[in-house]
Amino acid sequence: MSRRLAWLAAAAAAAAVVAAALVLQGRAAGSVTLTPDDARVVALGESVYRTHCAACHGARLEGQPHWRERRPDGLMPAPPHDATGHTWHHPDDVLFRITKLGVGKVARMPEYKSAMPPYDGVLTDAQIVAVLSWIKAQWPPEIRARQAEIDRRHRESGR
Repeated sequence: MSRRLAWLAAAAAAAAVVAAALVLQGRAAGSVTLTPDDARVVALGESVYRTHCAACHGARLEGQPHWRERRPDGLMPAPPHDATGHTWHHPDDVLFRITKLGVGKVARMPEYKSAMPPYDGVLTDAQIVAVLSWIKAQWPPEIRARQAEIDRRHRESGR
C-alpha cells in the first residue's frame, strides 16, 4: 500500500473515532428527548417493552422482588420502572445511555457487573427512545412533572 493510501486510511479511521466520540458526547449533553405523549412512539415502546424488558422488569413495571438487595451472585435484581422505583429520578438521556450502553459504561465503572445487558446492537436508538417513552407514559402526572424538572436541570447544566 502506498504512503498516500495508508495516510488516507489512517485519516478515515481517526475521523470515524472523532465522529463516534461526538455522537456519544451529544448524547451526554442531553440530546435525547423522550416522547410519552406521542401515541405511535408509545405503541412501539409497549411492544418493545413486552418483548425485551417485561421478563425482568415485570409486565406492570413492578420490577423483581427485593430489588434493592444484591442477589447471591452479586447482581442487583431488576428495579421497577413504575412510580415506586428510581427510573424517574434520571434525565431522559441518562436513561437512554444506560439502556443502550449499560450502567458500567455510563457510570464510568468498567468493573460494574449488571444483569441487564447493553442494548446497543439489539435495539435501534428509535426503539430505545420508544420503550423509555412508553415507560414514562405510565407514570402518574406528578412523577412525570418531577422527572421533567430533573431533565430540564440536567439539560441546562450541559452535562
